[in-house]
Amino acid sequence: MRRISKLAGAIALSCFAVQTCAKAVGYSPKEWIRTSKRGPLQDIVTWDEDSLFVNGERLLLYSGEVHPYRLPVPDLHRDIFQKIKALGYNGVSFYVDWALLEGKPGTYRADGVFDLKPFFDAASEVGIYLIARPGPYINAEVSGGGFPGWLQRVNGTLRTKSPEFLKATDLYMASIGKTIADAQITNGGPIILVQPENEYTQATSDQVFPDPDYMEYIYKQLRDAGVVVPLISNDASPKGHNAPGQPAPVDIYGHDGYPLGFDCANPAVWPDKALPANWRQLHEQQSPSTPYSILEFQGGSFDPWGGPGFDKCEVLVSSEFQRVFYKNLYSFGVTILNLYMTFGGTNWGNLGHPGGYTSYDYAAVIREDRRVDREKYSEQKLQANFLKVSPQYLTLTPGNSSNNLWTTSTDLTVTVAANESTRFYYVRHAKYNTLDSTKYKLTIPTTAFGNITVPQIANTSLTLSGRDSKIHVSNYDIGQATLVYSTAEIFTWHKYEDKTVLVLYGGPGETHEFVLAVTGLEVLEGEVQSIATRGYTLVNFEANEKRKVVKVGVGSNFIYVYMLDRNSAYNHWSIDTAPHDSSHAVILKAGYLMRTAKIDGNTLSLTGDVNATTPIEILGGAPSSLSTLTFNKRPLPFQTSNQTGAITATIPYNPPELSIPNLSTLQWHYLDSLPELLPTYNSTRWTSASHPKTPNTHRPLTTPTSLYASDYGYHTGALLYSGTFTSTGNETTLSLSTSGGSAFAHSAWLDDHFLGSFRGYDAATTANSTFTLPALAKGSQHVITVLIDTMGLDENWTIGTEQMKNPRGILDYRLSGRDQRDVAWKLTGNLGGEDYADVSRGPLNEGGLFAERCGLHLPGALSTTTSSRRSREGGSSSPCNVEWKASKGPVLDGLTGPGVGFFAAEFELRVPEGWDVPMSFTFDNSTLGGGGGGGEAYRVQLYVNGWQYGKYVSNVGPQTKFPVPRGILDYDGTNYLAVTLWGLDDKPVKVRGLELTVDGVVWSAVGEVGVVDGERFKVREGAY
Repeated sequence: MRRISKLAGAIALSCFAVQTCAKAVGYSPKEWIRTSKRGPLQDIVTWDEDSLFVNGERLLLYSGEVHPYRLPVPDLHRDIFQKIKALGYNGVSFYVDWALLEGKPGTYRADGVFDLKPFFDAASEVGIYLIARPGPYINAEVSGGGFPGWLQRVNGTLRTKSPEFLKATDLYMASIGKTIADAQITNGGPIILVQPENEYTQATSDQVFPDPDYMEYIYKQLRDAGVVVPLISNDASPKGHNAPGQPAPVDIYGHDGYPLGFDCANPAVWPDKALPANWRQLHEQQSPSTPYSILEFQGGSFDPWGGPGFDKCEVLVSSEFQRVFYKNLYSFGVTILNLYMTFGGTNWGNLGHPGGYTSYDYAAVIREDRRVDREKYSEQKLQANFLKVSPQYLTLTPGNSSNNLWTTSTDLTVTVAANESTRFYYVRHAKYNTLDSTKYKLTIPTTAFGNITVPQIANTSLTLSGRDSKIHVSNYDIGQATLVYSTAEIFTWHKYEDKTVLVLYGGPGETHEFVLAVTGLEVLEGEVQSIATRGYTLVNFEANEKRKVVKVGVGSNFIYVYMLDRNSAYNHWSIDTAPHDSSHAVILKAGYLMRTAKIDGNTLSLTGDVNATTPIEILGGAPSSLSTLTFNKRPLPFQTSNQTGAITATIPYNPPELSIPNLSTLQWHYLDSLPELLPTYNSTRWTSASHPKTPNTHRPLTTPTSLYASDYGYHTGALLYSGTFTSTGNETTLSLSTSGGSAFAHSAWLDDHFLGSFRGYDAATTANSTFTLPALAKGSQHVITVLIDTMGLDENWTIGTEQMKNPRGILDYRLSGRDQRDVAWKLTGNLGGEDYADVSRGPLNEGGLFAERCGLHLPGALSTTTSSRRSREGGSSSPCNVEWKASKGPVLDGLTGPGVGFFAAEFELRVPEGWDVPMSFTFDNSTLGGGGGGGEAYRVQLYVNGWQYGKYVSNVGPQTKFPVPRGILDYDGTNYLAVTLWGLDDKPVKVRGLELTVDGVVWSAVGEVGVVDGERFKVREGAY
């Protein structure tokens, strides 16, 4: 394959019109196809050593990670994509969770909220390219790492060429492969890259690793399904696995990195040597023929049970982190970059792994509740928009770092990336984690002045604050004009028909300087120092709250330069007027969020969100003869500046009065959700734990028959065990060994006598408990009941460990004085197990509590009386024909002792159309015990309109606030709230406090969001 030269690449990138560039350089897109041994498969997505090309246009793929399964409201996909597009990104990477789609082996279901088509359609509408990551293994902090629970029964090593394992993946990979293939860009869809497997990086010493046969099998699965776009990898660290030239190579090699790890408990600590320094060198060694690609880089942090909470994670992975670590990546020349996470979402319905709780906020730039009010969001907007308008970045050659060549301070390190003319100077502290500020000057070569030291204005210098980094530029093209140099960073620029707008910024209080190769200076706002000489204009300014504006040039095509401090720059936006088209961006100052801009003749239509009365100023991009300006379809009166031509207007904000129900005053209904303790309870429909062997090869049995839940098809939520025996009168203790994953718990009863609980703590994945039994009469019949709260299945990151096969349930037991065979066990979990009852919400949403098995958590459970149910069922004696008791709810009534209660109520919401009002169910955390397991011990599950949207563990924490999105909540109708309360201590228990709280009130262009369809209550046949 012929490579284009760096010079030709630079010429091409000096143009904005792709067709013009193509003609100027003289290439055909096919010249960039990287052939594999299978030969070229398509010519739309191609690449060289510098970057991707899409339809012949060189592309920086700036992407954010989003998991559609963590936001099961298809109408909100567009909302997330628009917020990402507004950042300046053009891509989104997404995982697919196999466990949600093939809950029963051989039955693949991908409809309703699991249908990816609405996700793909929204991406296409907004102008977002997609990277598909179907696994089969994904990790992703989901239960089993994406592996369905029934894989515990597969007699073959996971993530290897074991025939049994490979066969188990076939249906899923063929099905999801076809879905992805249909949505490829070659078929008019948004998918341009596909990543097989994930973080295939580490294995135990007894495994063949890396195994080319295994990877080739997955490639073939995807190719056989019709995937023709390039395959890209995600090595968990830059080790070169499956890179071109290695066995079983992908088309494009990529890796990930989380340099600060996940120590949110110490958010101010940046360890020495955590900043990657050699990744560019490793890339040149491992995969020099492909673009430098980082498929996951740290965008936040997960937080474990008992952790410090996502607020501290946000401090750890802050805007300072972004400025230092991301700009370090740019200095390496990364051109495919995906930040994990950009929107985290929620581990609703038990889909999370046991290492994390319900929230998957991740301290990402977009909050779990979809708000964009973190400083991180604004910082990302500055950085991504700069690269978006800097096509020369894609072909700059990164150089070596130095602390004595480019600045006057040896405390700083500078990396220079250059082509024949343009240079980017990446400046950071040599001790990257220092909190000290450093004064310096920059020494640079320029075509205009030769080698100079800047700033040139006397008695001024540059400042690099602690934990900061900057990108200075020289010989930077802004369309028919050259920015000779700028120490201020560039947010964006655009050349319009009548003017050029350039927006620069610096840290608050910093001095900066730039030179334009244009004469004629007029200061329009603020104070600056300037020099005009020999066709060049120098401007020196202090970045502060008062902006500076200058007009440079002569004739009719002026350059308007806006000089801001960083905080002011955060309020600026550059919005494209069409998908994948930056040819007429609208640059404006606004407030909370700008989504779209559309020009139709003399009309400019803006959409966005505001949370306060918001002045706006359109710096560029409005029609020259603007007659109509609208925001969210409402006309805005406007004025035009005589000096700059900018348009000013004010967006009004008149929030509605909201009536949010007080949950404690609702009409609550109650029932006992542990009727299994009653002597009249009939357990004949439970599953007999009769397997004398386990297909789980990971842990041999230590009981006469298997008590591993997945052996019987139960993989999620609460598990119940019933063990019957006839007493000899000598039994005094019961010992239990159980497994449920991090922060799990169990409780045990003998008949209706409470024996005790393992209350759980953050690090406990298994538990050993010994309970004292009451005196038993010889010959009497007894039932041991064990309730286990499982927290998901373990992930399987290291191949060969088989950690995903760590069983859930009872591992061992001893009834003193008795043989183990003297106890006959049964078990149950979610109704139907792998034949799960609620297809609409998938295989993980329900556990094994009585109320869940009966479907009483589903909307409509309160609307039909017990007597009418019995009439309709012809006198049915179904145990699900319950008699509700009036209650004051889990806060005022609670439980009188240990056990499980089920509380249900309905409430109305009326939120006016056009208002986005994120809401959360919030618990009183005054008794939150923390990771040590102290405080009151109770567990709560929140069901909202049938969707399990929260698991609260009072003695472990940290989560007390559970956002529930619109679409799960009905904003204009009746909502059904169900709460399971499990008291683990031998005393009465109440939920200390539970409120529905409003987290924000935003006038929004989010659009219509329908209530997600899901199964409603009906008497379930076969429930018990």
